[in-house]
Amino acid sequence: MTDPSDEPGLEGRPGERAGFLGFVAHEVRNPLATALWSAELLVRLPAEERAGARGEKLAGMCLRSLGRVRQLVEDHLLCERLDAGGIALRPEPVRAREALEAVIEHRPKGTGTVELDVDPGLSVRCDRPLLDRLLETLVAVAGLEGAAVRIAARERGAVVAFSVAGRPAGGEALQDPAKGSPSDVHGRALALPL
Repeated sequence: MTDPSDEPGLEGRPGERAGFLGFVAHEVRNPLATALWSAELLVRLPAEERAGARGEKLAGMCLRSLGRVRQLVEDHLLCERLDAGGIALRPEPVRAREALEAVIEHRPKGTGTVELDVDPGLSVRCDRPLLDRLLETLVAVAGLEGAAVRIAARERGAVVAFSVAGRPAGGEALQDPAKGSPSDVHGRALALPL
């Protein structure tokens, strides 16, 4: 396995960067258009209909679409900051099981189960917000469509390796998407490459 820091980022490959940005632009525009359309219809509804089933449906569409846009924008901006070395890392010791339990506790209701195989004493030295983001992303992607998730963590010398099993992600899941890559209705198209 190669060290990711040895791999050139997209900044050195203009064609690939253009394809990546085209994908991101497309992924942001579609749910944003849905959110705007839903909000416009909601505003036009008479007050009594806004509080009814139709209003709830439009509000739900708007919220889901805006959540998707938010996820994409956050992932894109974090990708850019990591590529540019624009994040000051603050390593600290973190108990792996406690970090995972915090992520699991904040999952939306109605998601699948998560089973942990992590020694409570296992500690990892890392930037806590980035670890939380990484674990939240892995659990969310592995648990899409209600799939059960199993997470194990093992110490291997100076490295702690996390293993996440759940919904299969597909062969290209860790590759930067490009124009024409499949969309993700959950807004997590950039989550695994990130």
